[in-house]
Parts: sequence; C-alpha cells; structure tokens
Amino acid sequence: MRIISGKYKGRKISGFQIVGTRPTMDRVKESVFAMIQSRMKEAVCLDLFAGSGSLGFEALSQGADTCYFVDKNPYVIKTLKENQKQLNITENVFLLEMDYKKALSLFKQKQIQFDIIFLDPPYNDYLLKPALQLIEEYQLVKQDGFIICEYENESFDSSYFLFREKKYGDKKIRIYQRK
Repeated sequence: MRIISGKYKGRKISGFQIVGTRPTMDRVKESVFAMIQSRMKEAVCLDLFAGSGSLGFEALSQGADTCYFVDKNPYVIKTLKENQKQLNITENVFLLEMDYKKALSLFKQKQIQFDIIFLDPPYNDYLLKPALQLIEEYQLVKQDGFIICEYENESFDSSYFLFREKKYGDKKIRIYQRK
C-alpha cells in the first residue's frame, strides 16, 4: 500500500495483514481526494475506523494540518504508529485506541470539529448509519466540511447535502457536505 500523491507520494505504509481491514484502492483514493481537494489545505481530519491509516495519511500528504486516527484494535494502533514513523510525521497526528462511540463523545466534550471525516468501517459491521447519526447529533463537522463514506451494501443516509456518489466495482463512495 502506498501514498498516491503529495509530499509523501510513493511512500509505502503497512496494513494489509490486519484482520477485518481491506485497503482503499488507489483509483478510489485518487478520485475521492480530487473531489475534496479544495478543503485539504490545513484541514483537521478524522479517520474514524482507521485500519492502516491510508486515508488519513493521504490527507496529511495532500496538505491537511492534523489527523485523528481512531481504532479499537491495539494491533491497528501499533501499525499506525509504525506508519507514522515510516513517514517521519512527528506532529499533528493523534492515535486513539477506542471504540468509535467513545471517540465521538470525546470529540464532542472537547468541542473538536473536523473539516473532513473518513468513514470506512468493516463492511459487515454496518456502522455507517450509527456513526453518521452521532457525528450529526454532536455537530462534529465544520460548516462546508465533508464526510466521506466507503461501503458495499449498507443502507444509510445523512441530513447533510449529498455532494457526490460514485461506484467503483463493488465499492461505493458517498460524500456528504455540511451546508
């Protein structure tokens, strides 16, 4: 797995071997980041179901200022730390080993809002709908911010504006924007 563009372009990160994760394809990442490029500069991002951190590290590579990586699996957090070290990122990366509900509640308590939130949970856990509900209820997205959802067959919706929707084989992407 590699970073596709920006200051870390071509650099490799680990993550294929983590049970329950699957990498976002390069062509999907390239397309998604092209759609949200206008919001990348100095963005505060959240990679909620982080896995390898592919989406969050890509965001940092393309100009985001800060990224919070959340995953409840200790092995994932270890892999994220290794990837952070591999990319030589020393600041503005926050790794949180916790359940997504606890993390979202923590962000609400600390009044942290995000320009971009990546939601790419394990497909068979059907977590997009409950995660989106909490994100909206806690108002964790800044005005004009984006939520990027990657999924296969899950049924969900958002009260935010549907900015884009695309299909890449059996994977689908929905990008919502808070207007």
